[in-house]
Amino acid sequence: MAEECVVLLHGMARSDSSMNKMEAELEKSGYAVVNFDYPSTKHDIESIAKNYIPNAVAQCKPNLTINFVTHSLGGIVLRQYLSDNKLDRLGRVVMLGPPNKGSEVVDKLKNVPGFEFINGPAGLELGTDKTSVPNSLGAVTYQVGVIAGSSTINPILSQMLPNPDDGKVSVEKTKVKGMTDHIIMPVSHPFLMRDDAVIQQVKIFLKKGKFQHHRVSL
Repeated sequence: MAEECVVLLHGMARSDSSMNKMEAELEKSGYAVVNFDYPSTKHDIESIAKNYIPNAVAQCKPNLTINFVTHSLGGIVLRQYLSDNKLDRLGRVVMLGPPNKGSEVVDKLKNVPGFEFINGPAGLELGTDKTSVPNSLGAVTYQVGVIAGSSTINPILSQMLPNPDDGKVSVEKTKVKGMTDHIIMPVSHPFLMRDDAVIQQVKIFLKKGKFQHHRVSL
């Protein structure tokens, strides 16, 4: 019987299928996993957090510790939810490529025709200005491990970002005040949740509350 539950929250314009490999690997490690699908491009961040995340939490069996693993937008949705709600059984959170301080890509493209159609109201809220949702949520007060990607398959978007970046978010903008640990991995934004080494780091943080930082001997 699993002693802990892990809720998976996918990124923008994605579905739960993008987290299938993560789900399978965490189940192998003995977790009860809720791979939750939500309409990321139909509502603003506050509405998603209020109307959908409680349904994900409710799928964890009573008395189990509830952990979260998020990709991209999922991390901001979770921060919004936890700023408005107290989870007594909250465990640890791992965020993959979260725009915790927004993304310059949104700053530059939000007024381009078609951007809102593709990314929805939530996408417009992920800029780097002080009034953006990520920058208005404040520090985290729970255990958070952030994995930032430093490789890109999108050179056009990377030109809009300070290096290093993962093609959607710069490493610097993944950081959030109050986080427990932060690690940079040479993976591109769309592949973070499927990368074997990233998944291993997720497991390590969920178990130990810190990542495995490899020291290079000189």
